[in-house]
Amino acid sequence: MSKRNSSAAKSAARERLRLERERQAKRAKIRRQAIVASSIVGVLAIAGGIGYAVVQNNKPTKWEEAADATVVAPANTSGKNGTTVLIGDSKSKNVIHLFEDPRCPACASFEQTVGETVNKGMEDGDYKLSFTLGTFLDGNLTGEGSKNALSALGAALDVSPEAFLDYKTALYSTKYHPSESTDEFAKDSYLIKVANTVDALKNNKKFQNAVEKGTYDAWAMKMSKSFDDAEGVESTPTIKINDKAITNPSSVADWETALKDAGVTK
Repeated sequence: MSKRNSSAAKSAARERLRLERERQAKRAKIRRQAIVASSIVGVLAIAGGIGYAVVQNNKPTKWEEAADATVVAPANTSGKNGTTVLIGDSKSKNVIHLFEDPRCPACASFEQTVGETVNKGMEDGDYKLSFTLGTFLDGNLTGEGSKNALSALGAALDVSPEAFLDYKTALYSTKYHPSESTDEFAKDSYLIKVANTVDALKNNKKFQNAVEKGTYDAWAMKMSKSFDDAEGVESTPTIKINDKAITNPSSVADWETALKDAGVTK
């Protein structure tokens, strides 16, 4: 091979090597750009996800919104925001005031043991019944069953005082009152299921719509605030006869004794 040919061959080889290096450099650059772009997209996605989560976490809950919403008070209520619930046509000045929480097991026990007798005394005209219902157990146990049940009780009260009392009895019954560690009352479907055992509420579309739409959610929050502000109420149930708290009765006999001691006679 002549020196000229040898030189030309070497030159061509060097050129091919240069071109190959350039191609490899371009491919490496493209890969780096792709990696950077992917990283940027990933960072933005993470940042966006975090931002979305922060926004969602800072959004007020349904019940926080209800606390500031315009109150629709049920029929058969009075006072500011309809938080006074007084039932009974008696001309007697005697008033039995019950402070309860829908999820409260002790309230359920009281209602199962003495509730029928308490309601009968109101029906017989011995006294009127007043109710202030709270939702503190939602905070203690987590959940929203007390608030949701209270709103549903507002829907029942809008139907009639009798529907309210019968529905409250059903919610506190051995069959339907859930363990306090569960939150069955948070489910509208469960509240409607219980309501269907009450004649005045069975398949009552107006009542059911009010439960599902949360018509009385704002009222429930105001009622709960009234409970929180009540004097001398440290636990549930708290029972007051003519504004004086009594020891919670564990039997009908205890209840009749408490009435007699308070001067409430037939």
